[in-house]
Amino acid sequence: MSKTIRDTDYLAVSARIRAMETRLLTDERMEQLLSARTEEEVTRVLQDCGYPALSAMAPDEMDAALSAVRRETLADLAGGVPDAGYLDVFKLQYDYHNAKAILKAGAMGTDPASMLTELGRVPAEELREAIRTGEYGALPPMLAAAVAEAKDVLDTTRDPQLCDVLLDRRSFWEELAAAEDAGSAFLAGYVRARIDSANLRALVRTLRMGKGADFLQGVLTEGGEVPADALTAVADDRGRGLVELYAPTVLAGAAEAGAAALRGGPLTEFEKLCDEAVNGYLAGAQLIPFGEAPLVAYLAARDTEITNLRILLLGRRAGLAPEVIRSRLRRSAG
Repeated sequence: MSKTIRDTDYLAVSARIRAMETRLLTDERMEQLLSARTEEEVTRVLQDCGYPALSAMAPDEMDAALSAVRRETLADLAGGVPDAGYLDVFKLQYDYHNAKAILKAGAMGTDPASMLTELGRVPAEELREAIRTGEYGALPPMLAAAVAEAKDVLDTTRDPQLCDVLLDRRSFWEELAAAEDAGSAFLAGYVRARIDSANLRALVRTLRMGKGADFLQGVLTEGGEVPADALTAVADDRGRGLVELYAPTVLAGAAEAGAAALRGGPLTEFEKLCDEAVNGYLAGAQLIPFGEAPLVAYLAARDTEITNLRILLLGRRAGLAPEVIRSRLRRSAG
């Protein structure tokens, strides 16, 4: 049963979030990172925003440090959030990531350790042991059911792509269930926007591969604002109607870029606009003084910031021009 959400329950954490937002990497700070001549300059800007020293010369260490920042952000907010379900939406995707890595490594006889993360609800080793023994009772129920089904699919078909599709779909469904259980229309809307974004990507990729509606139906996730059958109808018509279908949604611009990609254009801008459209949904939280919306928007903005940092630092290491790196960065909701 849904819980009643009272905005006043979030007065304290909303005030804290507004203070934390001042340390997010603004466009000006990102430009400072892009134009920095030395690693010392990069470190100074990052430390001003609460980051440790990060070096793309050691990518594994950099990724570990960024993961630690994610964990610290969630831990820092956990004590002030009346309902942990809000944080779970930002954690459970990593449980499903770990499940995919463990299952595929098991099928190939390799060690998944380097692919695992401790950003989820379930410790990676605990999930690994549950999959090894088939004892799923200690796992969250929806994750347990998803892992059991995915293992059966992988054992039966030996197709890792089918395993990934199933777990991605179940991850979205559990996120949506968590949002609805928390009683937050704003959080549920965020998850639905992410589902719509994933489905739009699936549609464009399917048509680019020359496949049709039958294939697409197997990779779509129900639960978004745009019905799955409307997407398969567009696939049946070889992409016609794509722009019109998404015109009333936050993904209107991304759909236009997707239509261009179907005519032979690049996928890079399309992928970027899909991400930015979801952040566009969150922009409305800036007008809400307190409640769960600022919390959700801040967590998503922090994730976007960390993704952008990784793109920027690796781009600098590769010697890419600032304008090339800048074109790959995602615009945050802020």
